[in-house]
Amino acid sequence: MNEFTAAERVQYQRHLTLKGFGSAAQKKLNSGAVAVIGAGGLGCPALQYLVAAGVGTIGIVDDDFVEISNLQRQILFSHDDIGKPKAIIAAEKLSKSNPLIKVVPHAQRLTIENALRLIEKYDLVLDGTDNFASRYLINDACVLLEKPLIHGSINQFEGMVSTFNLNGGPTYRCLFPDPPDPHSAPTCAEAGVLGVLPGIIGSWQAMEVIKVLAGIGEPLSGKVMLYDALNHKSRILNLKLNPENLDIRELSETACLCSGISAPRAQTDTILEISEEELLQMLTEKTKPNLQLLDVREDWERRQARIELSIHQPLGLLLDALPISAPELIDSSKDLVVYCKAGIRSRMACEALQSIGFQKLYNLTNGMDGWGRKFPDLVSSG
Repeated sequence: MNEFTAAERVQYQRHLTLKGFGSAAQKKLNSGAVAVIGAGGLGCPALQYLVAAGVGTIGIVDDDFVEISNLQRQILFSHDDIGKPKAIIAAEKLSKSNPLIKVVPHAQRLTIENALRLIEKYDLVLDGTDNFASRYLINDACVLLEKPLIHGSINQFEGMVSTFNLNGGPTYRCLFPDPPDPHSAPTCAEAGVLGVLPGIIGSWQAMEVIKVLAGIGEPLSGKVMLYDALNHKSRILNLKLNPENLDIRELSETACLCSGISAPRAQTDTILEISEEELLQMLTEKTKPNLQLLDVREDWERRQARIELSIHQPLGLLLDALPISAPELIDSSKDLVVYCKAGIRSRMACEALQSIGFQKLYNLTNGMDGWGRKFPDLVSSG
């Protein structure tokens, strides 16, 4: 206990007496440095738990200001903070919560120009951003600097957590090789989000940070945890490393992402990314009897809009059935086009089906959103 001050022994008493944690793990936390990028719905709960746990240095990167609409989920702020910079206000409040550590505000936006400089001084990064451009930028910077990345994302009632780039493990690009159409992936402001959900996901992110820094437990490296708040169900997908995703030489490619220009689409041997025009061509060709369309969205989404003649199996039910078997309604002998809202859940479905031997898989890159914009007359509802 001598390596701790009297104040630290009191502050971290429950950790120091915790079997399997103790002074060795606490000392690692105290000497650790974490960059939390985004002080919003995910960042707020993650920051509060990391500060309370005693992570020695915490950097907060955010150029945004507190708005009244943030208060539904960003529980670190109050009405008195409206109009003030999030990074500054968060640092002030968190420093009072634990004056034994150092909280550093970086009231600026993460960009190609400053990403490496900001991240290199920290041991790992927690991504609390809500857009794909930032996520790819953060991922690529972490790969270049060999920093672990704790990822979290939320959408309406669902969330996801994973630990990327840990000891040469899978990266964010192994899960999502390239970004969706920037217009097909709505933010929380556009799609809405259940207020408590980011609290759950952000807390899980904090747990991953603590496991990695303290060297305890089994981090979610090579695994993606999905959570459905409405059904209170969680499931874990396995994720393999694509070594090509470690071969990042610079951040120049991310410049295209941040300006809303998609990079070339990556393909695998059995999963092909297709556009709306390519799907339309497939539907009108003579090979149509050998083609199946699978909708992996929720029931309520399908009632609003769907592609005619598609079969339906929500992603959660599909994953629950795998890897034992695929649902009987899916014919493995046919080409299978999978779609969701914006191409993310459908990609997961394709990879899950690929893992049990499915061939001829196609992912509709921009999902139902892209199809509806391009071909509104070919959308059915009800």
